[in-house]
Amino acid sequence: MKICILGAGKMGTWLTDALCLQHEVAIFDKDISRLRYVFNTQRLTKLDEITEFGPELLINAVSLKYTLASFEEVLPYLPKDCIISDIASVKTGLQDFYEQSGMRYVSTHPMFGPTFANLKDLSMHHAIIISQSDHLGKAFFKDFYASLGLNIHEYTFDAHDETIAYSLSIPFSSSLVFAACMKHQKAPGTTFKKHMNIAKGLLSEEDHLLTEILFNPFTYEQVENIRFQLKHLLELIDKKDSKGMQTFLNNVRKNIEE
Repeated sequence: MKICILGAGKMGTWLTDALCLQHEVAIFDKDISRLRYVFNTQRLTKLDEITEFGPELLINAVSLKYTLASFEEVLPYLPKDCIISDIASVKTGLQDFYEQSGMRYVSTHPMFGPTFANLKDLSMHHAIIISQSDHLGKAFFKDFYASLGLNIHEYTFDAHDETIAYSLSIPFSSSLVFAACMKHQKAPGTTFKKHMNIAKGLLSEEDHLLTEILFNPFTYEQVENIRFQLKHLLELIDKKDSKGMQTFLNNVRKNIEE
């Protein structure tokens, strides 16, 4: 298959590496310096070069902030039978765009980042494929993600964002609150160090990505639940309610049982 990838960032270049040995792949980025270390892949810097390449599948891997704008820019240069796709972590606005575009589409979300994931073993990681997507597009990504050992799930656009609000917004918010309360310690404990490493990893991500995930329409309810549980915990601490604390800890243990 002829595949064009938009954006030579971390995910874009990783996708070229993962796909180029089995497919004819091109990657587009207006900044030629970002294409310096791309191999076995055609390097495109002008929009009309996408037309010349004639992709059968376009994978939009630009930063979330620019996903819709880059789609709008590139659509006039694509073959009419090209399947367009995204790997965005938040799908807000994408369903409307796809339906108005008149193009076949497939929307997916590989739920790992090339910076922190062990790309040689992705068996503990997951990928979501949006159920409203084109049949052939879904089949392609199911085969691709399965070849990487990923655990594959299928959700609607809304169910995806609701799931992400739970699986990302809760740990993101908790880590941000932890970091917001930070003061440097000369002798931090092991648990402190683990939390600190998680917070540092989170804050190394792009600000717009963090913002969009937290601004997910389903996030507020999840963060509100954090506030409710913190308020309850604070009341137990204030009252030194040992019996209530034991009940709280037992309930928490039940929540995290496999």
